[in-house]
Amino acid sequence: MLVAIIALAFFAEPKYPDLRALLVTGGCCHDYETQKMIITEGTSARARIQWVVVHQGGTATSSKIPLYEKADWYKGFDIVVHNECFSDAKDPKWTETIVKPHRDGLPGVLIHCGMHCYRDGTGEWFKFCGVTSHRHGAHYPFEVVPAKTAGKDHPILAKFPGTWKTPKGELYQVVAKSDQCVPLATAKSKETKNDEVCVWTNTYGKGRVFGTTIGHYNEELADPVFLDMLTRGLLWACDKPVDSYLKQFDPAKTKFRWEQSTETKEPPKAGR
Repeated sequence: MLVAIIALAFFAEPKYPDLRALLVTGGCCHDYETQKMIITEGTSARARIQWVVVHQGGTATSSKIPLYEKADWYKGFDIVVHNECFSDAKDPKWTETIVKPHRDGLPGVLIHCGMHCYRDGTGEWFKFCGVTSHRHGAHYPFEVVPAKTAGKDHPILAKFPGTWKTPKGELYQVVAKSDQCVPLATAKSKETKNDEVCVWTNTYGKGRVFGTTIGHYNEELADPVFLDMLTRGLLWACDKPVDSYLKQFDPAKTKFRWEQSTETKEPPKAGR
């Protein structure tokens, strides 16, 4: 009996513990109430990830959220996902509190308006992101194409199709990339006529970073193509073996809370 119990315990214990992920969200111009469900439920259905969500700052662009008032705000987490929108929080010391843990090795993921945050004049936030963007184009679906150099050969895009047309979209215009930025996919901008980088990896100090400017609309985030990519981006940033964390998952057999309503709420306007 003792042998059986020991054997059962051995097989029940995973070799790698679940990832402990923090989602930081809030701020201007997006339906973060729904997006936090999409991100956390969509990824944890695909991989062994346990989430804590901090949703603070209202709809203002200048909020300095309570989370970052603590120097050790990141403690206890394997990775932090930034899906926040605070472009007018412009205190360099505040920015440093956020980016220092990532520079010291904390993995990070940045989604959409995360690239437009903390414009404090130092450029440090953009170094963390790996790209610099100041604006976006009009709202329209766009085609995302894996880059020829890294693209489909990268594990983050292992399940990505040859081309993915987003159901809706707001494409960011990227004016600069860091030396450590590796573009994984691009989309053609109607405004600039450029192939804008919209999926990439970055190395910031000792930290691995996965970033994407896709994600203004809930329909983009909830698309299985996006959630597969996001899940693999999380695992890549944490430098974890994919096969040890991915779950058996069939999107056709799974009903999520955000799918209970077919109505699309327009993102709220900025508050002050």
